Amino acid sequence: MISQFFVLSQRGDNIVFRDYRGEVAKGSAEIFFRKVKFWKEDGQEEAPPVFNVDGVSYFHVKVVGLLFVATTRVNVSPSLVLELLQRIARVIKDYLGVLSEDSLRKNFVLVYELLDEVIDFGYMQTTSTEVLKSYIFNEPIVVDAARLQPLGPAAIFMQGTKRMPGTAITKSVVANEPGGRKREEIFVDIIEKISVTFSSSGYILTSEIDGTIQMKSYLTGNPEIRLALNEDLSIGRGGESANDYRSSYGSGAVILDDCNFHESVRLDSFDMDRTLALVPPDGEFPVMNYRMTQEFKPPFHINCLIEEAGHLKAEVILKVRAEFPSNITANTVVLEMPLPKYTTRASFELEPGVTGQRTDFKGANKKLEWDLEKFVGGVEHTLRAKLTFSQELHGEILADSKEI
Repeated sequence: MISQFFVLSQRGDNIVFRDYRGEVAKGSAEIFFRKVKFWKEDGQEEAPPVFNVDGVSYFHVKVVGLLFVATTRVNVSPSLVLELLQRIARVIKDYLGVLSEDSLRKNFVLVYELLDEVIDFGYMQTTSTEVLKSYIFNEPIVVDAARLQPLGPAAIFMQGTKRMPGTAITKSVVANEPGGRKREEIFVDIIEKISVTFSSSGYILTSEIDGTIQMKSYLTGNPEIRLALNEDLSIGRGGESANDYRSSYGSGAVILDDCNFHESVRLDSFDMDRTLALVPPDGEFPVMNYRMTQEFKPPFHINCLIEEAGHLKAEVILKVRAEFPSNITANTVVLEMPLPKYTTRASFELEPGVTGQRTDFKGANKKLEWDLEKFVGGVEHTLRAKLTFSQELHGEILADSKEI
């Protein structure tokens, strides 16, 4: 049961606010933003997604720089509320086409209409874009997406001047082209989150991919769609190692540890030819989520060298190389490295003449941060950091360096 829902900008401006039950004070948005902005509890740098202040539970998720927040005084499932916030953001994006502060302000009537249908007196009703079409009558005011800075996963890589994989999904599900024409389009994106742990000598210790196949359809008549996957796709390791799989299935095999599908997907022929059949609902939705730990070549290779540089001092040499082709550029790359807990100061030295790079020492949680605005494929960058400690570490430097 939700008492309030509101959306805040990065500056703390209240863009959308809906009080469903009147159980929480009106100043909750200000209390929430002040708490999140100055969060310093337990050495954490950022506030957790759920916390309690004076008997009020605050739940929040960050979507494209906007804070979607719900409050309540009763005991509810945190995962349920966080999932609801994600779905509300997705529904609003489906109807507005572009999710941004500007689009929310220009379409506030439509947004409030959606919120009143999604939640009634604090209870969730539906988050289906298709079902909501029967109850929503306002047309969206189109916002130009070309001048907006994309913040989602699709904005990370660019090939030449073309962004990868595709950020054209910025059209409302209810708006037509000029002249009343209906677009016959469908967009499919594959978004993967890669987690790799390197040793201090540059060897890969663990590697994992969490992926999603996202789809957004503008096809009329709800036709059935068939999505063909790799025929060599295999699901489940069965206790065998990656080397055993390569010898059994060949070098081109793709082995997923586990996966799940959207409720609209039919798996009648999936076991035979790895084909998914579905009637896509309106709006953006995940066709398939998957996880794999099969050995793969990561997009970046990291090598770290740590040497003692005198009494209570050490020097870190951090090298990162882009392992993708030179015609691809990665945007907004952030490297974080944990440091010993007794680190008090860090000074940085970048390569001569380099631009678009920033360094920072996060003293609260003892880590260094290296931001690279653009990273061209095939290029290697180096960072030198000089660390100062408050006391002797007795070999802790080398021990921590193995956890990069």
